[in-house]
Amino acid sequence: MTSPADPPDGAGTGGPRLKLLAVTACPTGIAHTYMAAEKLVQAAQALGHEMKVETQGSIGAENVLSDNDVIQADGIIVAADKDVDLSRFAGKRVLSVGVAEGIHHPERLIERVRSAPVHRGDGTGGGAGPTATVGGPGGGGGKQRGVGYKALMNGVSYMIPFVVVGGLLIAVSLALGGHAQPDGGLVIPEGSFWKHVNDIGVIGFTLMIPILSGYIAYAIGDRPALVPGMIGGWIANTGALYGSESGAGFIGAIVTGFLAGYLVVWIKKVEVPRFVRPIMPIIVIPVVATSALGLFFIYVLGKPIAWVFEHLTDWLAGLTGTSAALLGVILGLMIAFDMGGPVNKTAFLFGAGLVSKNPEIMGMCAAAIPVPPLGQGLATLMRRKLFSEQERETGLAALFMGFFGITEGAIPFAAARPARVIPANMVGGAVAGAIAGLAAVTDSVPHGGPIVAVLGAVGGVPMFFIAIAVGAAATALTTVTLMSVGSGTTVGSAASSAPPTTSTPAPVAAGALPVPGVGEVLSGYLTELTVRQRLVADEKEAAIREMAELLAATGKVTNTDALVATALAREALGTTGLGEEIAIPHAKTDAVSAPIVGFARSAEGVEWGAPDGTRARLIFMIAVPEAAAGDVHLRILALLSRRLMDPGFRERLLAAPDTEAIMRVLGEIQ
Repeated sequence: MTSPADPPDGAGTGGPRLKLLAVTACPTGIAHTYMAAEKLVQAAQALGHEMKVETQGSIGAENVLSDNDVIQADGIIVAADKDVDLSRFAGKRVLSVGVAEGIHHPERLIERVRSAPVHRGDGTGGGAGPTATVGGPGGGGGKQRGVGYKALMNGVSYMIPFVVVGGLLIAVSLALGGHAQPDGGLVIPEGSFWKHVNDIGVIGFTLMIPILSGYIAYAIGDRPALVPGMIGGWIANTGALYGSESGAGFIGAIVTGFLAGYLVVWIKKVEVPRFVRPIMPIIVIPVVATSALGLFFIYVLGKPIAWVFEHLTDWLAGLTGTSAALLGVILGLMIAFDMGGPVNKTAFLFGAGLVSKNPEIMGMCAAAIPVPPLGQGLATLMRRKLFSEQERETGLAALFMGFFGITEGAIPFAAARPARVIPANMVGGAVAGAIAGLAAVTDSVPHGGPIVAVLGAVGGVPMFFIAIAVGAAATALTTVTLMSVGSGTTVGSAASSAPPTTSTPAPVAAGALPVPGVGEVLSGYLTELTVRQRLVADEKEAAIREMAELLAATGKVTNTDALVATALAREALGTTGLGEEIAIPHAKTDAVSAPIVGFARSAEGVEWGAPDGTRARLIFMIAVPEAAAGDVHLRILALLSRRLMDPGFRERLLAAPDTEAIMRVLGEIQ
């Protein structure tokens, strides 16, 4: 008997026997996504099979697979290094691999999918979860992030909207409806319109911790892990359940997320009778995992958290007679450490409890409270190229939240890069606390941030603002330094320190259209002016600079050094060497006034760190303005990536004898 998931008899022996589907996706959603798609289609055609590929790129899902496509499919290949929902493929053979496998071994994948496990819709079969990747024999799927990192990023990406919405609603309600009270902080009158707005914001903030935990768990254990992850995160954030005045905050949520995810994965491996299997993912696994994780946190992990809270409070009480600067440093470190967790809450409640007796202590806390969000927001403005577009948008919201004393605005940054962001936050918090302590700044309400000074609750306002400004600057500088060192580069400084250099070797006005009569392709973004038959540079950085100078010939480059720095910063995040002797460095920067593309050939090839080890001989450079980038560079990359997967096209491009011939070949890109 043949299973519905099995391919038809004779599949692969000649003729279009198999109807195959694929999904390709990479973390940045750019070139590798489309290269893998093109390679899989080419391989299927060569083997006589039908293939439809859905690409999940940064410009959105394209060529989306329909229900009918899935019903008729004999197998599905998922070549992805990011979260892909496999639930729609239940009952089908699913092979999950890294995106690099789709580029380098498409024929092998088509052969392997015929015997791939059947996906049962509960996260089993075809992979261990939505982010699972299975490498090819002897080597895996190329360089890719680990499951733990991708799970953490999955949780952070879902949490960010809750942080932004909750934080901004709270901030607006405090600004427009709050009143400073001598013993009650910033109070919004009960029953007022702004109180209701505040309550909605509080709900968003309350949900963000369970969301972080739940989607970390989901990325590891698929849908059965979502409920235990979310409930576990709620328990972690509710200190009253385990005898603590403060919950474990986002650090506790990360712990419960990973515990829930791996607990579910372990439970899935337990052999159960056949009649129990249908209810495992919807009843048994969620109930068992949620109960086990919740009780474990309450009875095992919760006790140390309560102990830490209690003893930190006692320890701080013993420091009140010491140096004000030292106490300010300690309180600042604690405030900035876990942003709502037990350490942060200990420092805050310690200061709040002494508001009427010793307002200087609350003054130290109030100065440190806004530093993490202000510092992280400032960092996204100082070195924009080190952050993703989503992080830059979150940075603007963090600046707003910081003004209103909402420390949690920095949580998305700390959750994504705890080893770099938390120390940076603590440096700034310590600096702000020390300055406030030395200056004897006072705060008469249990709240922090510039808003309390605006509302008249702070004594020593000038030094209060200086403490916050210096602390935020220290956090921002430390953050970008640690991120630059961590990514193996300190590029980008040229853009901020070098004087602007305008390159205008050709008589073309900045932003103008190409000179009439000059050949152009890619909607006019690539012209004869930006083609070089032979690249002189023999290493990556020099090649990028030579390409930037080539683009400057159009007059659309306003700062060559800044363009080079931005392109190198992008390389630090991951090589743009795509393999097959191709490299496509790209940059979004205001160092160019209009989108522009350049092309050059290297006879010997340039080492670009490509996954397949080949040296780049065909090099395209794409530059688009930051403010008006939109999807322009993504669509250019998609067009290039697909066309460059044709070996014949690459051969013609390498063999073209002159610029005119090169332009004719490039004109094939549609």
